[in-house]
Amino acid sequence: MENPIARMNQGSPNRISAQSDHVIQAAGNAILYGGVIVYPTDTLYGFGVDARNASAIDRLNQIKGRVSPMSVIAPNASTVLSWTDISYEDWEMVKKFLRGSTTIILPVREGIVHPSIMGGDGTLGIRIPAHSFGPDLCDKLGFPITTTSVNQHGKPALNNPNEIVDEFGEAFDLLIDDGELPESTGSTIYKLEKSKLKVIRQ
Repeated sequence: MENPIARMNQGSPNRISAQSDHVIQAAGNAILYGGVIVYPTDTLYGFGVDARNASAIDRLNQIKGRVSPMSVIAPNASTVLSWTDISYEDWEMVKKFLRGSTTIILPVREGIVHPSIMGGDGTLGIRIPAHSFGPDLCDKLGFPITTTSVNQHGKPALNNPNEIVDEFGEAFDLLIDDGELPESTGSTIYKLEKSKLKVIRQ
């Protein structure tokens, strides 16, 4: 079977409409072959790779010019619960906030993602965007993908597909084009600490 990533890298980045009937299949194939995709969320376009794949994560870090923890997309709340290692009482609180433009940093079980994108205390940022693409893709794949803004370290996030292509050229493999997104500062980030949600970024 031909490797679609090799084919993609021979020219300008592949682009597919977010409304295409084949968008989930195309994005899933790219992720499974270790590729980097750009996809829309309810706040910003994000870079996505298999959150378990060390080489794909390394490639993404090179694109962004930094190494740090990364958040991931989850398909639904029940899946998040299966990843985490928290009490029932904490979960009852967390699940009320785990939606839309909110990321929550939680302690997670080993093996859910590659350790390089986790915090030093065994935590992971998780979100379920209101935009259906990311959750639908993760549901189809059966594992989390990264969600991190489309920019180089220290530069503003790009939300216009044409500007993304101009800036990053052939650095990524597939762009899921949902048009220019409204300006956004990204998701609000909370961290669960001692059974309370601490605001990290608002």
